[in-house]
Amino acid sequence: MVVNLSKQYSLLCDWVSEIRNVDIQGDRMRFRRNLERIGEVAAYEISKFMAHELVDTQTPLGISNCKLLKEQPVLATILRAGLPLHQGLLNYFDKADNAFISAYRKHHPDGSFEISMEYVSCPDLEDRILIIADPMLATGASLVKTIQFLRDEGKPREVHIVAAIACTVGIEYVHRLEPNVRIWCGAIDDELTAKGYIVPGLGDAGDLAYGVKQQQ
Repeated sequence: MVVNLSKQYSLLCDWVSEIRNVDIQGDRMRFRRNLERIGEVAAYEISKFMAHELVDTQTPLGISNCKLLKEQPVLATILRAGLPLHQGLLNYFDKADNAFISAYRKHHPDGSFEISMEYVSCPDLEDRILIIADPMLATGASLVKTIQFLRDEGKPREVHIVAAIACTVGIEYVHRLEPNVRIWCGAIDDELTAKGYIVPGLGDAGDLAYGVKQQQ
């Protein structure tokens, strides 16, 4: 299952346009806030597919039979770029448990890279709903490795990926290795460069959100 959240127009399309726009990207606070908004919309859409239960709620004038979320998900993100998108999910799933993973591209002199993972902080994932936030689903390698890495903390019942921009190549790679994962994205692009960057994409989401890093 792949959901392109901008397939039908909504305000999300405006926010996707702004995070792509080189004339607006220089405003880091605006860039982070737009990623956060995309995460909020994704959380709202995902919640429609989650189990709920009917609960009697006491009001000042009587009892209201309300629908409430049956279980809280685990929200995971890949440091550092995923933090604004993760915050958007957390704004809506505000009682959720959280997981944080260190994953980055370790570049080699020949231009190739490998995914290096050095840190995880995570609750028990056994039979839980896991939602992973990563703003750019490019090659899909880091997300697949993250999912496999997290299985050491338990086998989740459902896995969702939330990305601001996804590439068809990365989507296909994820589903080849993890066919049951559901992907929610703000937009889908078709081209991937030899260095693994999405075109037209938006550039490096982590650098745009938090400043240029020294290349590892």
